[in-house]
Amino acid sequence: MKEKLQDLYNKNGTRKVLASLISILIGLVVGAIVVIAVGLSKDTITTQGMWDGVKLIFAGILSTGRNAAGQLTWGYNAQSLGNMLFRATPLIMTGLSVAVAYKTGLFNIGAPGQYLMGTMASLMIALSIPTSSVPAWLVWLLAFLGGCLAGALWGAIPGALKALLGINEVLACIMTNWLAANIVTWAFDVSNFKNMVENTKSGYVYKTSFNGVQTAKMGMDKLFPGSQVNGGILIAILVAILVYILINKTTLGYELKACGANRHAARYAGINDRRDIILSMAIAGALAGGGAALYWLAGNTEFYWSTYQSLPSAGFNGIPVALLAVNNPIGVIFTGVFMAMLDIVGVQLTGYTAYNEYITDVIISVIVYLSAFSLVIQMMLPKWKKKGGPNANAEPAAKTAPKPETEKGDKEA
Repeated sequence: MKEKLQDLYNKNGTRKVLASLISILIGLVVGAIVVIAVGLSKDTITTQGMWDGVKLIFAGILSTGRNAAGQLTWGYNAQSLGNMLFRATPLIMTGLSVAVAYKTGLFNIGAPGQYLMGTMASLMIALSIPTSSVPAWLVWLLAFLGGCLAGALWGAIPGALKALLGINEVLACIMTNWLAANIVTWAFDVSNFKNMVENTKSGYVYKTSFNGVQTAKMGMDKLFPGSQVNGGILIAILVAILVYILINKTTLGYELKACGANRHAARYAGINDRRDIILSMAIAGALAGGGAALYWLAGNTEFYWSTYQSLPSAGFNGIPVALLAVNNPIGVIFTGVFMAMLDIVGVQLTGYTAYNEYITDVIISVIVYLSAFSLVIQMMLPKWKKKGGPNANAEPAAKTAPKPETEKGDKEA
């Protein structure tokens, strides 16, 4: 049993997971230190307030609020857990987007632009097709596929520039991000999808529930009553499993990884590296666009159409999600949920203490930096060596009796 644990610990994959867990733990500890430091610097925050902040950082998702005496209560919080899964849905998809591109040796920093294009396509399709003549579920499916297609086309642009012209994909992605922001702003500015019913929300696009198009709950509302969660999280998990199969069990996945390992060697082996680079970025874009579609087609969120001043954080947050998961599609599910949990913890800090949600941004920043140095953390992990070497448990070899010297006469004979 001990030898099996030693072998498991010494595996490269195990050490990568441990490095990610260490990064998360250090990030949470740093967040707790920040809470204490801020509390000590302000007279308005008591010792109990600091302790409440520390507890929320480590277990805020289980907080049920404050009781009549003003004390934090703990237990199963269906609303917070459901909202966490709802917010995890786009993070899982954008995390998969970054992970797929990385497998091909590409850094997809263009997920925010692909996310925006998926947002525009899915919302316009969902709100423009009348559900009186087309079933709502079919409109939803068309909107989701339209969001994926828009993201794929937008992701293929930096892929083509990289494959055909040798332009660095990071630079191309940055340009396409801001192009997308301006295109989406212009498209909604000239459209009729702006919410003009409420004067205070004239800059927002109608919810898809306005047209009767929204993601089915699939029973999630019964598990997490009062929350925003729907079947989108189940779709995201299914997509993650399909991406894992694509990358690890198919010929295309092998070719993508071969291009990522060594593009020139892959070409020498007969792999069309240019095609695979474009295809990889298109798949990455489709995943980011699909994440946007799942989020905005929920029917309970409104999109602010003046996006040219900023880019969606869900696109950028896919990077730490992929890094923490070591670009493993299955791992992305768990890291996406974890990042969404930190988002909920920020809401808890703002609502129940004198702190605000920006402390969770510090935690995320520390985790991102440490994830980038995961190889260094892996090297720092002690090697679990077997005592006595590989043959320590082997029985000692029997001593052989010395062979008697042969008589000189016998040799001559």
